[in-house]
Amino acid sequence: MSTRHPPARKSRTAAGKAARRAPGRPGADAPDQRERVLDAAIACYVEQGIAGTTLKRIADRAGVNPALLHYYFGDKAQLREAVINERLLPAFGGLRERVMGEGNDIAGLIGGFVQGVGMLVAEHPWLPSLWVREVLCEGGSLRDVLFERVGPQLPLMMAERFAGAQSRGEINADLDPRLLMVSLVGLTLFPVAGAPIWRQLFQAEDLDYDGLRRHTLALLERGLELAAPASMAEPEEQA
Repeated sequence: MSTRHPPARKSRTAAGKAARRAPGRPGADAPDQRERVLDAAIACYVEQGIAGTTLKRIADRAGVNPALLHYYFGDKAQLREAVINERLLPAFGGLRERVMGEGNDIAGLIGGFVQGVGMLVAEHPWLPSLWVREVLCEGGSLRDVLFERVGPQLPLMMAERFAGAQSRGEINADLDPRLLMVSLVGLTLFPVAGAPIWRQLFQAEDLDYDGLRRHTLALLERGLELAAPASMAEPEEQA
């Protein structure tokens, strides 16, 4: 008498794993999905602003299920924090390390900052536009990041070094060390953000960041070393 065996069953372990995997949870064959979501979030932030960007829009941009964003980041606020911690702060951290390596040499400090901004923008072309939209514009969602995290690490540190150099007679006594930092940002980060405008205005497609860097350093070199010309001095009071 022959013995009949029951049909083979699927592995309970495999079935259990499939059943337990929540919708949106990534499989083992998609290790780069989290990075794609961060890239998509930045692109959407630049185009629509952080406040105007929905998780669904980011998911569509990344080509993933919206549930995947909840799996990785929880909610919109946590995704914003991930972009700050994993993309924005490391970018400025690299700039700070470059500047810090110059010590108290003011020419090196300024040159390191100008060159560093060029490298920063080359690696993160989204940064100037995002900074203008979310820091400079009233109600921007990243202004607190400037005050609480980026400011103490870079602008305030540089302003303190400028003040020390001024007290040693190394730079123009007519300068305000705080406004010198403002001028540096205005001569580097903002021209890059506005490049599409001024390149079209002046038909200056030949000007790249290297040209801007040389111009900026030449401008700063004269301004740091020379006192204000007589024509720009405050008028004397009439007797």
